[in-house]
Amino acid sequence: MLELACARAWPPLVCRPLGQWQLRASDGFTGRANSALALGDPGVPMKQALEAVCEFAHSHRVDALVQAVYGSEIEAALAAAGWVPHVHYPAGHEVSVLLGPLPEITASASGPECVVLDAPTEAWWELVVGRGEPTPAQRHVLAAPGAGFGLAVLDGTTVGAVRVAAACSVLHIGRLEVVPEYRRRGFAAALLGAAGDWARERELTAGVLQVSVHNHAAMALYARLGFTEHHRYRYWRPK
Repeated sequence: MLELACARAWPPLVCRPLGQWQLRASDGFTGRANSALALGDPGVPMKQALEAVCEFAHSHRVDALVQAVYGSEIEAALAAAGWVPHVHYPAGHEVSVLLGPLPEITASASGPECVVLDAPTEAWWELVVGRGEPTPAQRHVLAAPGAGFGLAVLDGTTVGAVRVAAACSVLHIGRLEVVPEYRRRGFAAALLGAAGDWARERELTAGVLQVSVHNHAAMALYARLGFTEHHRYRYWRPK
């Protein structure tokens, strides 16, 4: 399943199985790395499964969250158990998982030089997490073995960054950032083109992204590149 492939590309600090579910914690860095991925059968009744989610979250000092596919039977079971969509989740509680072709390189004489490195630079961290030295959780999740670190450099200045990883046979794209004053100049598309080239070298066949449905600019960019929605998921919390 595509959602499992994405989860492998975004490894949490701590991950414990609960049947087919995954209980994850990473000191609060991102919802995906600090929620229970609820796919399939947890192996216990729902009430017991949700108690285990809460106990795990409490023991790792993170909020109790469940990530569930939109419209699934698991969402219905969460609602029946009294859980609610976490509509106030800061990064957006409803996420569109987009699938599309590998982006193509877009060459421009006035554009930045785009490369994908094997290790993140201080400037990459500064753009992606807002600090040159990441926290242990940020380093663990983002700098996992095999990930690539895309940079857009213009006149010696890093103006864009992206994180890529192989998720089974697809390219997982995340943390795309462009310095505000350089936006709307095609730099994000150029970065994604470099990511696509990185993926083709590894014989990956398509690209996948996870984007908040309220991030209209990003959704429009990916639509122009041929990405379409595969499914959605939402974060749920105890009422």
